[in-house]
Amino acid sequence: MMNLVTLLYLVASVCFIQALKGLSHPGTSRLGNLFGMIGMAIAVLTTAALIVELSESGVTGFGYVLGGLVVGGGVGAVMAKRVEMTKMPELVAFMHSMIGLAAVFIAVAAVAEPYALGITIRGAAIPAGNRLELFLGAAIGAVTFSGSVIAFGKLSGKYKFRLFQGAPVVFKGQHIINLLLGLALLGFGIAFIATESWTAFFAMLALSFVIGVLIIIPIGGADMPVVVSMLNSYSGWAATGIGFSLNNPMLIIAGSLVGSSGAILSYIMCKAMNRSFFNVILGGFGGETGPAVGGGEQKTAKSGSAEDVAFLMSNAESVIIVPGYGLAVARAQHAVKELAAKLTAKGVQVRYAIHPVAGRMPGHMNVLLAEAEIPYDQVFEMEDINGEFGTADVALILGANDVVNPLAEVKGSAIYGMPILEAHKARSVIVNKRSMASGYAGLDNPLFYMDKTMMVFGDAKKVVEDIVKAIE
Repeated sequence: MMNLVTLLYLVASVCFIQALKGLSHPGTSRLGNLFGMIGMAIAVLTTAALIVELSESGVTGFGYVLGGLVVGGGVGAVMAKRVEMTKMPELVAFMHSMIGLAAVFIAVAAVAEPYALGITIRGAAIPAGNRLELFLGAAIGAVTFSGSVIAFGKLSGKYKFRLFQGAPVVFKGQHIINLLLGLALLGFGIAFIATESWTAFFAMLALSFVIGVLIIIPIGGADMPVVVSMLNSYSGWAATGIGFSLNNPMLIIAGSLVGSSGAILSYIMCKAMNRSFFNVILGGFGGETGPAVGGGEQKTAKSGSAEDVAFLMSNAESVIIVPGYGLAVARAQHAVKELAAKLTAKGVQVRYAIHPVAGRMPGHMNVLLAEAEIPYDQVFEMEDINGEFGTADVALILGANDVVNPLAEVKGSAIYGMPILEAHKARSVIVNKRSMASGYAGLDNPLFYMDKTMMVFGDAKKVVEDIVKAIE
């Protein structure tokens, strides 16, 4: 039986690897998701069959496991069906928190009754190596849980609780306190490994929950894509630590894949903002007020109507659309597809420019455009499209802000050096926003005040629909 279980876990692992490979490109993402679902189904069913066999040998509790699968699977299915695309980042943060909490519960159960999980025989002490694994799995899981809860609140943006607001929460001596708590956490972890003390174990868990909160609250909304991918990585490493303790190869492999891919994605996100990972963790931006546009001089932005935009775009040869979080909030992706279809029918070349950190989670804009079934060959990443803005007749910016802010080229600005979509190089720029409010980085945007820029205020979906109606 164990040989068959190992084989099926190996098959599931291969499916997970294929899932990651498929998710690396929009054109193969659906196939990648399918591989992931198949792999997880194999892993769950194999584990359930193993528990059934153990129950026949006198091990009890299968009913609880089955109940957990039914309840958890049912809740997950309902949430996935009901969640709006704009709420996807919050859903991801919620799922990360559940993985972290699961790792904590398993670690507590393993410390309480290690013999029930096959770690030791009844009455024997937990081996030091397993204590180390339980310490790592529990600590990382607790940090993941509490950090993901804070990330959920920040991503939601609808809670009045200070820690859940998008602006960074900073206080004097914050980094010193984090360092001291980290050292205390390490000390209690070592004590647990050395003595198997429950007191040290729960003290370590409590500190881990606190540290999870403290490392996320100083991070502003502009850094949320990095936070999401970082917490994804943490959840993977937590699962890996528990997998070693339980001697479960499926948890080890799946956790390692999630942990390593999340770490790589975090690096990619940081590179897209020209910032180091430690710079994000130790000093996330999102609440600064950058240099005033024009040295404090009062600036006036030109505004226009949907009819003005329709005229410009109808007479253009090339249009580049830059989607941002405002498009996601308005759920305007289907209206944008209709606009692109009308322009294409008039002989206008339409392309989409995607910044790696646009939106509130990695790949947020890609997911929205894919939902509207926008052709993949029209969607371009930043490094592939930036050279085309200079020859584009119109750049249409829908709810994006920081990712097109020329202040990234101004020394002293909070986003200096961050690679941006060079929409300001287009012959005409149209910006749709609800207001002149700054983006998550808290910076004004000189692009809005350029002579070539026309501001069109309002809900992105309504504005785009009006543009479509105005195009003859």
